[in-house]
Amino acid sequence: MNTFYTAFDTACLHEERRSDYRTPFEQDRDRIIHTSAFRRLQAKTQVFLSGEYDFYRTRLTHSLEVAQIGRAICSYLQKNSRHFSESFYIDANLVEAVCLSHDLGHPPFGHAGERTLNFLMRNYGGFEGNAQTLRLLTETIYSEKGKRKGMSPTRAFLDGVLKYKTLFSELEKPLNHFIYDEQKEFLAFVFDGIDISEKFPAGKTRDNVRSIECQIMDWADDAAYSLNDVVDGIHSGFITKDKVERWAEQQAFDVDQQKSLDALFDAIQGGYVERFMSGMIGKYIEACSAEPSENFMSAKTHRYAFRLRIDETIKSQSKIFKKLSYHLVFQSPQLNQVEKKGDYLLNRIFHAFTENYLNAQQNGMHLLPVSFEQAILSSDDVKIRIRLICDYIAGMTDGFAIRTYKRLFDPDFGSMVDLI
Repeated sequence: MNTFYTAFDTACLHEERRSDYRTPFEQDRDRIIHTSAFRRLQAKTQVFLSGEYDFYRTRLTHSLEVAQIGRAICSYLQKNSRHFSESFYIDANLVEAVCLSHDLGHPPFGHAGERTLNFLMRNYGGFEGNAQTLRLLTETIYSEKGKRKGMSPTRAFLDGVLKYKTLFSELEKPLNHFIYDEQKEFLAFVFDGIDISEKFPAGKTRDNVRSIECQIMDWADDAAYSLNDVVDGIHSGFITKDKVERWAEQQAFDVDQQKSLDALFDAIQGGYVERFMSGMIGKYIEACSAEPSENFMSAKTHRYAFRLRIDETIKSQSKIFKKLSYHLVFQSPQLNQVEKKGDYLLNRIFHAFTENYLNAQQNGMHLLPVSFEQAILSSDDVKIRIRLICDYIAGMTDGFAIRTYKRLFDPDFGSMVDLI
């Protein structure tokens, strides 16, 4: 029996679940894996447009890699930290559930799509990928008799996903890193009624209040995309030895950082980038340690009684690789052109749907599935209507968004084959 967790951690948001052969955290994980929201990640952009090439990572393969790293960190800490034992340890199933869920709310076309939807929703509460993940888990991921109700996650699982804790209305210019105002009730559930807005100022200070599982997920995410985005960038030709050398000449690196780049140079030149980066994942896992922490939640749950420590050299290397990918891949004209196209498509789709459903009249065209349309038309609140439209668009895969645009605006698209 794992004494790290108590009934406080396994309590569910909406209703207690029926007990079966699984632990509550195994149930959390299994519920995520079998949702359509999780399956759709296979056709959502990670770096390159989904479907462009078979071997590039998608949001789904990225999430699987993050989950593997997260589980490995739990195993490493249990075996190598004096704070944990066979009967007192961080649950790997819980961390896996958190990692598999961390990108569920991201829209089509990657972070560019997220920026577009946030701009379009600026007068209606904003849009943020992590906030949308929270919305899926708590409100929309399951339905019953046409009503959406969420999956009633455990407190520990919901807290693990809750990376940001600042409300949209609390930020002067809410570009990202917030949750929706109406999600404040979930903060109250996670923190057992404690109003953390009174304890911590909005922004980074409050967002850094994280459970140990959330910290593990965040580092596993960093490890996965700082290393694997570089691999995809090399395979695609965006990152080459010559380009890296020219880029490095404009940067100021210390000795350890230069060693990391030199090792990458050797791997590119020697043709063993995959093996090199796979080895680095192991080092990123072994860079983890846990230390005790005292805070306003540590007396309630062991999840706040420990903080994750990362070796500073490895953390610095991760920042270099992320910076490298950002400048050579994400800021390339080719990707920016694709992002520009995604921005244009989502704008046109959003305005077509809102124009059709903004009024309360029932005689508009049927542009959305029946379940979404009924939910929209049953509310007189414009903000709720537009949020539901945003839910539908955010749930689209890249390919589905492109086909939807074509059905709406392309005069040559609309044969029986095209409509399927």
